[in-house]
Amino acid sequence: MAGNNRNGLADYLRQRRAAMTPPGLNGRPRTSRRRVLGLRRQEMADLTGISVEYYTRMEQGKAPRPSREILAALAKGLALTGPERDHLFRLGGESPPELPEPGAVIRPGLLRMLQGLDETMPVTVHDGRLDLLARNELAAELLPPMDESSPYGRNIVYQAFTTTALTTLLGDDADRFLRVAAAELRTALSRYPADAYLRDILAELTATSAIFRDYWGRGEVIAWRSAVKQLRHPTIGMASFDIELLHDPERDHWVMLYIPHKK
Repeated sequence: MAGNNRNGLADYLRQRRAAMTPPGLNGRPRTSRRRVLGLRRQEMADLTGISVEYYTRMEQGKAPRPSREILAALAKGLALTGPERDHLFRLGGESPPELPEPGAVIRPGLLRMLQGLDETMPVTVHDGRLDLLARNELAAELLPPMDESSPYGRNIVYQAFTTTALTTLLGDDADRFLRVAAAELRTALSRYPADAYLRDILAELTATSAIFRDYWGRGEVIAWRSAVKQLRHPTIGMASFDIELLHDPERDHWVMLYIPHKK
């Protein structure tokens, strides 16, 4: 089975099937004298819509490479979590499915981290649509407020091309920021091509911003995870930060750390 791990997939399926509760039994033992841990293969086939013959061959490591549809059916039938489903897909020789959309809720531990860094460094969290989800007190003091009156007011790309607050703050780094903003929108649309919110932002910026049309027309795709930013703040003056971006792939959330730069 080129490109996938037959034995690993077979072992994983057997382990997951053995750990499942048979339908309708609610944890009670079967009345049948035959001792079977978890589901029988026929029950697994019934849950997934896969023939028992093909399922049996997968557990024996003898089946052809499973399709994405087969793997998705297995993940659903086995009630796998996101990480478990991704592991199953990799064993089957496929890349894990993309998220249909970024997670709407920030992990509680991440929020506690933001609060814990309130007196250390500015920290922001945005999602894969480039919407700002949270920021700590230092970040709120450092960065301009978002326009809550607009439906796209929390979107970093939209703010970049419809206000001057961010570009003024960045000074000489404004050109790089606008290049990255347009490129990040292109990346977000490639990941979520049917996302109406992102497509509406693209349509509005294209219709209303000549500057956006210029940067968008360059067709750039830029992925930076580390940078040095010089900020020209109206009250604290010039400030320099090492920027680090950390990713939570399970929710497609991005944590941006503004680490005070030491020359």
